[in-house]
Amino acid sequence: MSDFNLKWDEKGLIPAIVQDYNTKEVLMTAYINEASLKKTLETGRTCFWSRSRQKFWFKGESSGNIQKVKEVRYDCDADSILILVEQVGAACHEGYPTCYFRKLDGNIMGEKSFEGGLYVLDELYKLIEKRKKELPNDSYTTKLLTDKNLLLKKIGEESTEVIISYSEEKNRTVEEASDLIYHLFVLLVERDIKLESVLEELKKRRK
Repeated sequence: MSDFNLKWDEKGLIPAIVQDYNTKEVLMTAYINEASLKKTLETGRTCFWSRSRQKFWFKGESSGNIQKVKEVRYDCDADSILILVEQVGAACHEGYPTCYFRKLDGNIMGEKSFEGGLYVLDELYKLIEKRKKELPNDSYTTKLLTDKNLLLKKIGEESTEVIISYSEEKNRTVEEASDLIYHLFVLLVERDIKLESVLEELKKRRK
C-alpha cells in the first residue's frame, strides 16, 4: 500500500518536474519512485531513481549543484509531481542553468557556468567505473585497473610531465594535467573511493 495518493506506473515510477522556487523557471525532469520521494522529503534534497543505473541518485551528489526542496505538489491526475527547489549552481549536467536550454530552431538560451563543467569529471569517473565492471580486453583503462604497478608508475610519470610542462606553453600543461587527472581517477575507482569523498574533503579545506 502506497503512502502517497499517486498513480505510479507499472515500474513504480512517476515523472518529477523540478522548478526554481524563486524564478519559477523549469529546471529539469526526472523519474522518482516512492522510496526516493521519501528520501527527498526526509533529507530536503531532491533524490531520484536512475532508470539506466537502477539506483537512487541525489541531484548534485558529485557536482555539488544540489537542489534544496521548498515544496512538493502533484497534478490533478496524480500522475506527476512538481518539486519547487532552491537550485545551487547549474541544474543541467552540461552546465546550463536549466536542462531546457535548447530551442527547436537550434538556438541556445543562457550561458554555461564553470561550476556546471564538473559534470565532465563525474562522467569520466562513471566511465572508468564501467570499465572496471566490464574489463574490456582492448581498453587501456582495463590494463591500468588490473596492473597496480603500471598504474602507480603512470601516475608518477604524469606528475613529472606536469612539472616539466611548467616551462612550456600553457596548453601543454593543460594536456598533461588532464592525463594526470585521468590516471588519478583510475586509482580512485581501483580503490573504490567515490568521487564524492574527494569533493567533500576539498569542501572541508575551504577557508
